[in-house]
Amino acid sequence: MTAEAFTKLFYNEKEDLLKTFTTPGSETLVSTLVAQLELSPSQKLLIKDVIDAVLTDAFYTILLGLDGAASIGGVQQDYSIIDEAGVTLMGGDIEAHAYNLFHGEVEN
Repeated sequence: MTAEAFTKLFYNEKEDLLKTFTTPGSETLVSTLVAQLELSPSQKLLIKDVIDAVLTDAFYTILLGLDGAASIGGVQQDYSIIDEAGVTLMGGDIEAHAYNLFHGEVEN
């Protein structure tokens, strides 16, 4: 697997969680708590933006932490990620793709 494909999986997971958390009738704790707020339509859009920002920050930080570009729990070090085919993902490749997907102007 390439670093780009690995990073895209994280991005897709973030998007799936956002959809699940903000879709009425979803059976997650987050969606249940949001429903209990009884928000107006404009407030629902705002809470969706808040959840999106939280998920983006969390996933992006984890990816940078795995790549050695940020700390995880206060510890910053390089990690090696090896897929089932024995391909190693490391050395800044994840960081560049993560930025493009989570913060860039690039079409996802």
